[in-house]
Amino acid sequence: MILEVVAAGLVISACLAIYLEEAIYSVVCLACTVILISLLYAVNGTVYVAVFQFAIGLGTLAVFFLSSEMLSEKLKKEKSTRNTLLIVALGMFMSFPAIFLSLPTIQTNISIDSSFVQALWNLRALDIVLQGLVMLTVALGIAIVLYERKRGES
Repeated sequence: MILEVVAAGLVISACLAIYLEEAIYSVVCLACTVILISLLYAVNGTVYVAVFQFAIGLGTLAVFFLSSEMLSEKLKKEKSTRNTLLIVALGMFMSFPAIFLSLPTIQTNISIDSSFVQALWNLRALDIVLQGLVMLTVALGIAIVLYERKRGES
């Protein structure tokens, strides 16, 4: 049951990170998403993957936090609480199939030599490279925006 609650929280925080217009609130929701992903890894027995995910996520969040503070303009218009609650309800609705429906286990004669933990750990290098690529893209985008602002001021 704890996995389902964490998964529902993960979906809700990811939806809010995309929906919220205030950049700092989106970064906070993204932080919740990173923490919940790390928690899911830890609960599944992959502690090292959880630690790496948490470390990479914190680095990414530091970049996003600083860029959101430097580059975003403060919004005058407040979003209604009703719309935000609607997004939370939508995230909960999207989580219902994972919580209430279970697929039957299919017995096969195929033997798998590696466990779930080993499979996650073996694919971790690709995950780290892709997360680094995302961070590089964000850093380049921030550099371009700052360069254009500086060029526009002079």
